[in-house]
This record gives sequence, structure tokens and C-alpha cells, in this order.
Amino acid sequence: MFKRLACVAAALLAAPAAATGFAELPPAAAVAAFTAERGEAPLWLRDGPDGPAVRRLNATLRQAPLDGLAIGPRLAAASAAAVERARGGGAVERAEAERMLSAAWVMYVQALHWPTAGMIYADSSVAPKIPAPAAILAQLASARSLAGHVERVSAVNPLYADLRAALAKEADPQLRRTLQANLERARGLPAGGRYILVDLAAQQLWMMEDGRPADSMKVVVGKAEMKTPLIAGTVRAATLNPYWNAPADLVRRSIAPAAAAGGAAYLQAKGYELLSGWQADARQLSPAEVDWQAVADGRTEVRVRQKPGPGNMMGAVKFEFARAQGIYLHDTPDKSLFAREVRTFSSGCIRLEDAARLGRWLVGRKPVAKEDVPEQVVNLPQAVPVYVTYLTARVEDGRVAVAADVYGLDGAAAQRLASR
Repeated sequence: MFKRLACVAAALLAAPAAATGFAELPPAAAVAAFTAERGEAPLWLRDGPDGPAVRRLNATLRQAPLDGLAIGPRLAAASAAAVERARGGGAVERAEAERMLSAAWVMYVQALHWPTAGMIYADSSVAPKIPAPAAILAQLASARSLAGHVERVSAVNPLYADLRAALAKEADPQLRRTLQANLERARGLPAGGRYILVDLAAQQLWMMEDGRPADSMKVVVGKAEMKTPLIAGTVRAATLNPYWNAPADLVRRSIAPAAAAGGAAYLQAKGYELLSGWQADARQLSPAEVDWQAVADGRTEVRVRQKPGPGNMMGAVKFEFARAQGIYLHDTPDKSLFAREVRTFSSGCIRLEDAARLGRWLVGRKPVAKEDVPEQVVNLPQAVPVYVTYLTARVEDGRVAVAADVYGLDGAAAQRLASR
């Protein structure tokens, strides 16, 4: 995609705007087929060259660098020139303008669907999909109002629209860089529906409905040396009485030395079980079978699992959404950290201030274990996407609120955007 746009940019920069034709744009074939199917009937120009759809598209393209499409103003100039030729021309010039406007719109919409830099997509259902030109144009043609459709699509989502509006009028260079970095992250969020938004910068979770928060709570996220990644996945079930599988690095750094010193008594007090591996038929090991010094030195590994109970690190419930990456939303027996202003203390998973409340929102009732059996699964009525992102800027009551860059991601984002 970026290589293709670079070629287009070169063509636009090499030629005067008035001489830039539709045939130089990537979606030319798809647009030509689309207009042919419509019998060359006017779409953008059906209300004339000064109609609301043309004006709205031109304004959208002019601000497209804020959306990550650097050649937007060049596309706007080329489109305006084509419309001007259509104003004093005949059917050929009008058809050329229609195709030019449609091609520019396709490029803009596709740019809005580029994947978020640094985001891991743990589930294909939430991975961004760049729409095909034919689908973009079909939606356009079916819209009751073209101008309204352009405005609606370009808004992306409410959080994004607010940030972009703030960036458009912000003069301070540092705040502009912060807003631009956050725009790129916010662009990948849904426009509506139900989803969970976890903001690592604010250490906050929002239960989103139709683009707006229905509820929120504090979370504890990964410490600086064990950052929770930007990741998107899907919650399909709640797991009650969960086991906690200790991360391998934590076993090596903390559990192995303590087990070497305290022996079986230490493991029993913590509720730890030892397993031969991660496969379903892994057998339980006795403490005597494990060379704890070798585990501490990193020469061998052992799986350490904590049984359900009051001291279990997962608490009473966990919500899996990125199992392959070992990242969960989960309860915790230690609530004291939620009183801290900065809550970066976990090994990467996301601890919930009120797991039961999130469970009620997801399931429709508080998920309660009927017995003490480990790993009881309660399926959700419908799958709910989870987006773990990083927002150091938000618009609250019309003003930009800036959060601390606890993971230091804004600087890297600014460099990447500048190089683009």
C-alpha cells in the first residue's frame, strides 16, 4: 500500500494539478468499471460542480495528512482541477471528474483502514481489512446523502474525530506531535458497537457502546520492563476459578530461588503445582524432580501453576482475549494498587478493579462459580472485541487532557510519523 501511494505521490508532484488525470491513480480500473456499470450517470456532480458532496470531499482531502494520507492535498487539487474542467466542458470532462473524485475517495477510505503501527492482532476478526474499491464505491452509491456519507466515514469514531479536531487547531508543536501519535492509535478503534477499550497510558478500562463509554474502571497494567503490548483480540467466555500459570521469567527470577530455599512447604503455601509442560496431558511433578538451580539459571524450565483460591493471582475470574500471547483481563486478590495514581505493576496481564462488574456487562449477569471445580467456562451471549491501546491525549469537555507517557511510546511514534 505505501509503495503504491509513493508512486502516486510522485506522479502528482511531477505534474501540474490541472494536468493530473484519473488514469494515474491506483484504483483507476475499479472506478472505471463502477462508472460503466452506472452508465456514466453522475454521482458526485449530480448537484453540480459546487454541490455539497464535492465541497465535503475537497475539505476532507485537504485535511487528509492528519489522517495519515500525506498526498491528500494533492488529490484535492487534482480533483478540484478536474471539476473545474467539467464546469466548462462536456460529457467527457464530466465523466473524467467523476472518476477522479471516486478514485481520490477510494484512496482516502483505504488509508483510514491501515493497521495501527505496533498493534498485535491476536484474532483475525478484529484485524483491520483494507476494503476493496468496489465495496467502497458501492457504499458510496447507496448512501442517501453523499456529503453525509463522506462526513460519517471520515469521522472514523468519536474519539478519533475529537482528537483530529483538536489537532487541526493546535499550534503548540509538542502537543501537535502528541495528538498525531494518538490519532494513529485511535484510528484503529471501532466506530460503534460493544467493545472493551483498555488505555495503557491512563491505566483505565472503558466498556464502550456505540462509540461512547457506558462504564469504566481502573486497571493495573505491565511495568516498564514488562510492558503490556498494544493488542486486539476477542472475549468469548469468562473462566471462573481460573488457574494462574506463572510466566517463565517470573518462575526463573522469583519462584525458583524461593522454591530452592523453602522446598515443598513454600510451594504448598503458595498453592503452586508443577507440570511437565504445556500440553493437555502434561503430568504433575514432585518438587524433588525439579532442579531449581537450573531453572533459576535459565538452563531448564518448569511450568508452575497456581491452584484456584483466595490467593490466586487471577482472582475469581479471567477473560481470555489473547491466549497465544498470554495476555488476559482478570480479577486480583490485591486491591491496594488501584489506589495508586500510576498503576504499572503487572507482568503484562491486565488486572481489573471490579471483575464482577465487567462480567455483568459481558454476560448479562454476575458470573458465579457453582462449585469449586477449576476453570469453569461461561460463554458470553456474543463475542466482544478488546482493544488495548495507548492514549496519552484525549479530549474531555472540549479541552485536550494529556496523560503521562509511562511507556515512552510517543517519541518513537513521532519519529515514525516524521519519516513517513
